[in-house]
Amino acid sequence: MREMDVVGVRVEMPSNQPIVLLREVTGERYLPIWIGAVEATAIAFAQQGVTPPRPLTHDLMRDVLEATGQRLDEVRIVDVQDGIFFAQLVFDGGAEVGARPSDSIALALRTGTRIVCAEAVLEEAGLAVPAEQEDEVERFREFLDHVSPDDFEEAP
Repeated sequence: MREMDVVGVRVEMPSNQPIVLLREVTGERYLPIWIGAVEATAIAFAQQGVTPPRPLTHDLMRDVLEATGQRLDEVRIVDVQDGIFFAQLVFDGGAEVGARPSDSIALALRTGTRIVCAEAVLEEAGLAVPAEQEDEVERFREFLDHVSPDDFEEAP
C-alpha cells in the first residue's frame, strides 16, 4: 500500500465529469478517479473547510463514528475493474467495510484519516508525472485554489 494525498477535485472537459486527483506521498504517480458531482462537492467542502448549514452525509458519518466511540483508521483504495474503483474503510476494531473511493475520501478528509492505495491499482491506473511536467500539475493546483463547490452543481 502507498500513502496518498488528495490534490483536489476538478471538472474534466468536455464530459463535465468531476474527478478527484490523488498523489503518492513518496513518489511521482497521480491517481485520477472519476466521481459524482455530489461527492466532488463534499470533497471540495472538506478541503476548503466549509461547514454546511446542515450536515452532509459524510459529516453525519463522522459524527456517528464520534458518538459511538469508533475511529476510522485507514481508507484503502484496493481495486480497479473496468475503470471502476473500489475502496475499504478500516476501523480501529479491525472491521472493514467496502465503499466507493469518493465517499471514503470525503470521510477521510473530515476525520484526518490517511488514505492508501494498493500498488496494483497504481500500476494499472496511476499516471507518472516526471518532475519536468510538474508545472502542469501546478496549474491544476492553481485551478483548485479558485474552484468553488458550486462549480460542481449539475445544471437544471
